[in-house]
Amino acid sequence: MRKVVLILFCALLVGGTLAPLGQAAPMEELKIAGQFGLVYAPLMVAKARGIFERYGLKPVWKEYGSGGAVREALVSGEVDVGFMGIPPFLIGWDKGCDWKIACGFVIVPIGLVTYDPNIKSLKDFKPEDKIAVPSPGSIQHILLAMAAEKELGDPNALDNNIVAMSHPDAAAALISKKGIKAHFTTPPYLFEELSQPGFHLIIDDLTIFGHPFNFNVGVASVRFYERRPTAYSSFVNAIGEAMAWINCNKEEAAKLLAPEFGLTPEKTLTYLNWEGMNYTSAPYGLMGFSEFMVKAGYIKRAPASLAEIAFDNVLAIAGSRAGGASEIEQLQY
Repeated sequence: MRKVVLILFCALLVGGTLAPLGQAAPMEELKIAGQFGLVYAPLMVAKARGIFERYGLKPVWKEYGSGGAVREALVSGEVDVGFMGIPPFLIGWDKGCDWKIACGFVIVPIGLVTYDPNIKSLKDFKPEDKIAVPSPGSIQHILLAMAAEKELGDPNALDNNIVAMSHPDAAAALISKKGIKAHFTTPPYLFEELSQPGFHLIIDDLTIFGHPFNFNVGVASVRFYERRPTAYSSFVNAIGEAMAWINCNKEEAAKLLAPEFGLTPEKTLTYLNWEGMNYTSAPYGLMGFSEFMVKAGYIKRAPASLAEIAFDNVLAIAGSRAGGASEIEQLQY
């Protein structure tokens, strides 16, 4: 009798609902929205290694060309969870989207690249020189606005130069020197462009923001968090496992990821080990973007605290140090 009770209890723990004895608990479907680039290596690893499945989830993978597109997919209910830059998340939050950050998602180098030897700073851009970013309101767009405010005195000074292009399309256009003069981008496109003869970096993310920040955040609705707690917990744990696997198995990860980008395993390994690459789910820079975006008019309000925009598991990582902010608390601004 005691054995039967134990089996029933374990079945409830694993599935959240009672599966028939001798039968595995049903997999819970989870629709996941990602984008393009080496930033999304944890999702590629999770897909290839069946990590979500081990947590009782049946993932449905969807790819979008920008954070704005991911935001719309979340709003419409087309996906359950999604990955986007901090600015697109804040724009949605400001407009009333009832969602929060479930995890930080990777720190990567971000840079503005050109092939034009005459463009060495933002001051050198002419009105006809087009700059590719994934979309208006993307993290690249907001970084460009931050840089323009510092260098040109106006965050909107280069808005008319911006064109929206996905990273793969923009990289192809820049390398062929057709249609655009610069591309604000991420790995592997950043590394591929900088490897081209005569291509150079105009400005980078650390120069603009001052310290590392999450390139993306994992986002879920409050409704999803409250009504599907098992799926939410499994999602966060699966992302953590994928991050840990990449960090502990760089060579194997490079072999797995290389075909996704049309690169050799050797070059992919070089990119995974590039200065500044950090596969982490810890939160960085979540509040700093909001302050600038309010001041520059991209959003109307800023969160008063991290608790307004992040779920409890994220708050637990950031902590709340008595007697003054801890390092990770300071790095939210």
